[in-house]
Amino acid sequence: MKRFISILWVFLSVTAVTAQPPGGIIRPAAERMEVYLPLIKGKSVAVFANQTSTVGQAHLVDTLLKRGIHIRKIFAPEHGFRGISDAGERVGDFKDPQTGIQIISLYGHKQKPTSEDLQDVDLIVFDIQDVGARFYTYISSLQLLMEAAFENNKPLMILDRPNPHGYYVDGPMLDSHYRSFVGMQPVPVVYGMTVAEYAMMIAGEGWLSQKANERYAYYQTAHNSTDTPFHFQIIKCGHYDHNSHYLLPVRPSPNLPDMRAVMLYPSLCFFEGTAISLGRGTDKPFEVFGHPGFPNNLYQFTPRQTEGAKNPPLLGKTCFGYDLSNLDAQAEIAGHIQLKWLLQAYAVFADKPHFFLPSNYFNTLAGSDELMNQIKAGKSEAEIRKSWEPGLMRFKQIRKKYLLYPDFESSKTP
Repeated sequence: MKRFISILWVFLSVTAVTAQPPGGIIRPAAERMEVYLPLIKGKSVAVFANQTSTVGQAHLVDTLLKRGIHIRKIFAPEHGFRGISDAGERVGDFKDPQTGIQIISLYGHKQKPTSEDLQDVDLIVFDIQDVGARFYTYISSLQLLMEAAFENNKPLMILDRPNPHGYYVDGPMLDSHYRSFVGMQPVPVVYGMTVAEYAMMIAGEGWLSQKANERYAYYQTAHNSTDTPFHFQIIKCGHYDHNSHYLLPVRPSPNLPDMRAVMLYPSLCFFEGTAISLGRGTDKPFEVFGHPGFPNNLYQFTPRQTEGAKNPPLLGKTCFGYDLSNLDAQAEIAGHIQLKWLLQAYAVFADKPHFFLPSNYFNTLAGSDELMNQIKAGKSEAEIRKSWEPGLMRFKQIRKKYLLYPDFESSKTP
């Protein structure tokens, strides 16, 4: 049988080591097969998965098939089932030639399963490694999957995975007027929750579709009744807490090639809404940034066509800028969003009226126009971070209601 996953990645470039909580090595829920296999045996299963859905060094789909689980279909998110498509690239449906399983893209002509997609399914299993930033679209796909499951009375099981940014909360809050697929809910950029905790929050706070909210509310009051319309079940990680600094075993998407890029992602993704290249089409995506108009005595790189970056910004143009690939991950990146690089880039960019893209995508990523206006007004990083505090305090009160694991120490709270 053809394996669904290629080579697991190794983080040789990061100086930090995995901080494990007392009690043993962290186990993603997918590895706790003794807990959930009895719950899905004999059922027709749909799996929401990509290349990060692993059990040890095998793919979840391979593992379930070998154990006699009937997988009716696979749903796939942004970047596709194998995780090689460009950011934002529409991905089509196809049938796996080796197993005959239908793979349905939820980042192509649709983003939400239809009633027809679910009519021959008894149970949906979600297993995706998130990176813990609001604009990473897997949590948006999760929300739409939850809505489809609840609206169609289909049981949903979430196999939880650790969040590599789960040990802090930081960044600007999203204003509901700026909702999009890169930010659907009023949360900060770094929300410090696993996907299962996040799922519990958006259901518990009534942030789903009206019909899904109604079904979930009914479930909450009738969960002991024989006519419960659906079942929402979470399989927790083993030995995880929110002090853990978890190193991802598999590249989560094409342009996050190592853990340093993952750690820099919440800080550098803002550049997607500017004229600046953040290294797509190089060997160091999300580890460098620059522009042809920056001083030519700076670090030099030229974006090219690569897998996962078929048409990167500033393709073929020599850029001058900054290389962050040698930063000490723990000492200089971890624990909060860094604004200094964004402010630095704006300061040295000569054509300031054209720093932010006319599409206003920067505001979509930031969640409002406040950060852009603060940068234009010359506000300091300290002043900008101070403006985030009221929103972060409100969010933390909501967040703590849905935590499944011990939280990080209050002294680490920004």
